[in-house]
Amino acid sequence: MAAHRKPRQRSLSGHTARTAATIALAGAATATGFDGTSQAEPQLTPTQVKAKVDKLYQEAEVATEKYDGAKEKADAAEKQLNTLRDEAARKTEKLNSARDALGYVAAAQYRSGGIDPAVQLMLSNDPEQYLDGAEFADRAGHRQTAAVALVRQQLREIEQLRGAAHIELTSLKSRQAELGRQKKTINGKLDQARRLLSALPPQQRTQVEQTAGTSGRASRSATTARDGLHAPGSSAATADAPNSRAAAAVSYAYQKLGSPYVWGATGPNAFDCSGLVQAAYNSAGVSLPRTTYAQINAGQRVSRDELRPGDLVFFYSGISHVGIYVGDGQMIHAPNPTAPVRLAPIDQMPFAGATRVV
Repeated sequence: MAAHRKPRQRSLSGHTARTAATIALAGAATATGFDGTSQAEPQLTPTQVKAKVDKLYQEAEVATEKYDGAKEKADAAEKQLNTLRDEAARKTEKLNSARDALGYVAAAQYRSGGIDPAVQLMLSNDPEQYLDGAEFADRAGHRQTAAVALVRQQLREIEQLRGAAHIELTSLKSRQAELGRQKKTINGKLDQARRLLSALPPQQRTQVEQTAGTSGRASRSATTARDGLHAPGSSAATADAPNSRAAAAVSYAYQKLGSPYVWGATGPNAFDCSGLVQAAYNSAGVSLPRTTYAQINAGQRVSRDELRPGDLVFFYSGISHVGIYVGDGQMIHAPNPTAPVRLAPIDQMPFAGATRVV
């Protein structure tokens, strides 16, 4: 048989080896580029960063309003749960007292039981007194029957209270889970915004932060944004308010200029947008719902041309932002985490509607 030899491999020449290495490196670079592991993200311009940050803040504010609504319902569920538990505890205490009273009666009956009433009458030293006692015992028996019925009713009521408390507890846990989800969403959006801002040079970052939340066509200079923190007194605005309660709400809003924005906060030292509105009207003795979605339905709708100081002005199609109108096309609002409570033109954001609360 002929021997089959393995062909000898030729060694690569220097030129061939260099070509192969170049091809290999190019292939590796191409593969890395496709999976995106080493490609640097394109540098965003300040305008692009502002657009992304504004969108993130708006999404965070939507989640904040949902958080505020869930918290309001969770607080109500917790309050109702505590009320039910307190009522159940009071009824249980009454039930235990009724049971103790029945126990004493039962023990007395056991001690005197087993003797026929006729025999007791014959053995009695004072039959007339015995008959009087027997009549009392009969009445006591009726009262005992009523007491037993009351105990049974109390047991049923306690079971109903426990059932209602269980339902409220389930509702509370559901609301708390919703709070957790919205809180995670809010923090995620704000973290993304912070990362985008931190990538900018300090001067550009300051400029973007001062104009964040304003539309491109209506955005004003950074000087105007700063001026919103030092607005003149509220005397003119309160004088034009439709009534004293609206004037009091406007006055409160002016007093809170410069207060920090904190999502979920209702004052007295920090606010989110709907929290500021609620606190301002609370100071005037008017109770408002917690969220923008409910606040817009808390009074009489008014057109933009009919606005007067104290009216609530709402923005975006989802009604996710609110401010207090103070006249001359201006409002006081809590914008976002980069901006404290300030005076701003209402044309900064897409106008969605207005409500006159009082």
